[in-house]
Amino acid sequence: MRFAFIAKHRHIWPVSWLCEALEVSRSGFHAWLNRSTSTREIHDTKLVMAIETSFKASDRTYGARRVWRDVLEEGLACGVHRIERLMRCNAFKARPRRRGMPKMTTALLDRLTHRCHILETENDGFRFKASSAAAATKKKETNHTLPPL
Repeated sequence: MRFAFIAKHRHIWPVSWLCEALEVSRSGFHAWLNRSTSTREIHDTKLVMAIETSFKASDRTYGARRVWRDVLEEGLACGVHRIERLMRCNAFKARPRRRGMPKMTTALLDRLTHRCHILETENDGFRFKASSAAAATKKKETNHTLPPL
């Protein structure tokens, strides 16, 4: 992390100042700079690509365990915790699957039209007006009398 900061800001300040401020050696920074990528980092990039394809194929609903199973089926060997770490680092967070919106059935529409009359207004909008039978039953329900003492 310190070396990455130095590499990012070395065009602004001298490397020797940055290394002294962050308490690292200049030789350590230059060794880090010239180092090739590790096998773990190479394998992690392959895993991230496999994780991304599995995650997007599931419509972003798969968690680490399901993605792990897909990655194993592709032939890449790894553990669940490694998949969890890579998903966390790359912001792959599973979201709950949408179960679907309730649909308007004909029975529901029949009940609505039985109780209400649809009125067309002058601005091409619609509104419901309660029918007299529905209003009477509602009035009966709301007029409660107190029981005798």
